[in-house]
Amino acid sequence: MADTLEVKELDQVVVRFSGDSGDGMQLAGNIFSTISATVGNSISTFPDYPADIRAPQGSLTGVSGFQVHIGADQVFTPGDQCDVLVAMNAAALKTQYRFAKPGAAIIIDTDSFGPKDLEKAQFKTEDYLGEMGIDPDRVIACPLTTMVKDCLAESGMDVKSILKCRNMFALGLVCWLFSRDLDIAFNFLREKFAKKPEVAEANIRVIQAGYDYGHNTHSSVANVYRIETTHKVPGRYMDITGNKATAYGFIAAAEKAGLKLYLGSYPITPATDVLHELSKHKSLGVTTVQCEDEIAGCASAVGASFAGALGVTSTSGPGICLKSEAMNLAVIMELPLVVLDVQRGGPATGLPTKSEQTDLLQVLFGRNGESPMPVMAAISPTDCFDAAYEASKMALEHMTPVVLLTDAFVANGSGAFRLPNLEDYPAIRPPYVPEELKGSWTPYMRAENGTRYWAIPGREGFEHILGGLEKDDKTGAISTNPENHDLMTRKRAQKIANIPVPDLEVLGDKDDAELLIVGFGGTYGHLRAAMEEMRQKGHKVAMAQFRYINPLPKNTAEVMRRYPKVVVAEQNMGQLAAWLRMKVDGFVPYQYNEVKGQPFQTSELVASFSKLVNS
Repeated sequence: MADTLEVKELDQVVVRFSGDSGDGMQLAGNIFSTISATVGNSISTFPDYPADIRAPQGSLTGVSGFQVHIGADQVFTPGDQCDVLVAMNAAALKTQYRFAKPGAAIIIDTDSFGPKDLEKAQFKTEDYLGEMGIDPDRVIACPLTTMVKDCLAESGMDVKSILKCRNMFALGLVCWLFSRDLDIAFNFLREKFAKKPEVAEANIRVIQAGYDYGHNTHSSVANVYRIETTHKVPGRYMDITGNKATAYGFIAAAEKAGLKLYLGSYPITPATDVLHELSKHKSLGVTTVQCEDEIAGCASAVGASFAGALGVTSTSGPGICLKSEAMNLAVIMELPLVVLDVQRGGPATGLPTKSEQTDLLQVLFGRNGESPMPVMAAISPTDCFDAAYEASKMALEHMTPVVLLTDAFVANGSGAFRLPNLEDYPAIRPPYVPEELKGSWTPYMRAENGTRYWAIPGREGFEHILGGLEKDDKTGAISTNPENHDLMTRKRAQKIANIPVPDLEVLGDKDDAELLIVGFGGTYGHLRAAMEEMRQKGHKVAMAQFRYINPLPKNTAEVMRRYPKVVVAEQNMGQLAAWLRMKVDGFVPYQYNEVKGQPFQTSELVASFSKLVNS
């Protein structure tokens, strides 16, 4: 009977794994994403962590989710709603069902829907499906916990360890549902648990059991599905998170520049994974130091840059506040430094596991004195590699601190990453002081583009001192001369203004759009999806996404004035819109603002933007 089961081809599908924060939903989602990326599918993921450090088991606030959108062609977002929802317990079903499409298939572990589980999830009756208005015919009700215990009964593992494998049974069932090759999952687990092969083999056995359960019972509610890749670009692919891509981008830039990479950091959600990843690569000339606080992390990176390394410091919004004095030290000393800000919900501790874009004005202006600093924003998890490389190149070639903005959505999300060839990337050429200036060089002597020459300590004839006090333009000695301070302030500002950045690219109906959608950073995928959906409905719509925010692209004003209606959409109360109004005379855009700690919903964007077009 299984041999005659119909296999349907799909263009795209969204799967959401959900359960307690200890149920391994992130791992199950990551493995399913890796399988899909390896076979060439386009993917976009959204890990949705609970904000509680460790909520009570089975509670509504402790639910952890992982959503992945898989497409035969390019996908731009993790999807508004899922086609398949895995709910490992009653609380997961209660909180995550709102993310499911009306006809979604729902996989539940019936062993986790007992009276106490229902009470914790605040169900009023034992008919939890009826209470939520869920059609039982759409539900794959499986005694998942019991089956995992049976599967590993002779493994010699204790009950606690056995229960940790429940997520793999759900993964196996989903892999059967979408006709996935389990060998990729097996290899992933053997590599992850290389030091504990018995754990790897137990998980592999459970994945196979979940796959076989679907195969033998036809639990698909509908059919088995397959998603073929329509546009395969030759190369090696991996599923990569934004944080890991950022770390790799820094390593690549340091290698290209022929420098050591130094990261001075202090752990903070959601940026800590960059520290974790870079700490694994000492063999590539990477030094990582977990400092006692945020300002120490930044100050140590400034010191590393003074010594001739690529200095990097990583943090989130609260850490930017604490690093600001050391960032300004790099401004006045004119040393290369990359400051990574993985934005999260605020203010204060706010929503540490959720995503926002609320640090933009802070990184533009949140320092004392006139302290201009380049600001970039990565637009997707895979773009984090290029953005980290470009930010490093900018810092090294223009002797300035550079802020690289990502956010929790981009940093924790993942995409199918084609491994790059470093030879294809532009050279990085720091402005080392020429040997012919030996004897006449002073610390603030500049190249033609206004960039201060870089003299590495220990180079004979170029000994010098830098510090936080204003220096004389000619001699480099401490100076309180009013005219000199005015001159140095203007030179530092002009140096940043002189940095060349690519023109702002307009996508869609760029010649005759009725509406231009404008955003920055990680909202790219949702805004792009909204634009494409509106164009399919017959609207003339274009979009422009800023990667370079300071300095702005040269054509910014021309693009903003070209269209009859412009809407700036951002996950804050209007910070990019304010910056553009400041920089483009007479520019008064419409605004779309959300501060929910969650990604945009494409359907909501389309509804709002359509009203603007039709008004």
